[in-house]
Amino acid sequence: MIAELAELFDLLGVAVLVLGTLVTCGRAIHVGRVAGGKASYLVARRTFGKALLLGLEVLIAADLMRSVSLNLTISSVMALGLLVVVRTILSFSIQIEMEGDLPWRIGRPGARPPRPSIGIGILRP
Repeated sequence: MIAELAELFDLLGVAVLVLGTLVTCGRAIHVGRVAGGKASYLVARRTFGKALLLGLEVLIAADLMRSVSLNLTISSVMALGLLVVVRTILSFSIQIEMEGDLPWRIGRPGARPPRPSIGIGILRP
């Protein structure tokens, strides 16, 4: 039962990444036609970054389910811990790249303002 659920989460994580890539391409093409190349790049970067973060979170959940419930050995727990650390660092790096500041500093007085969005209302992330 848990193995099937973990497999489902794996497939969901891959689907999020594939769908995110397709949405990113569609939005980038649309914005490129309307506002130009730089705006297209910014929208593509932000959209794909969000999809990548969500996909990584779903894949981490699948790994947690699989490792903790199926074969609970020291080796599997250590491998899971290393995988979670690597994916967390990657997620953290992507978040900083997208927002331009540390997550806990965004919105605080004196913090850098968030990176500007393009001026097309329907395309703001």
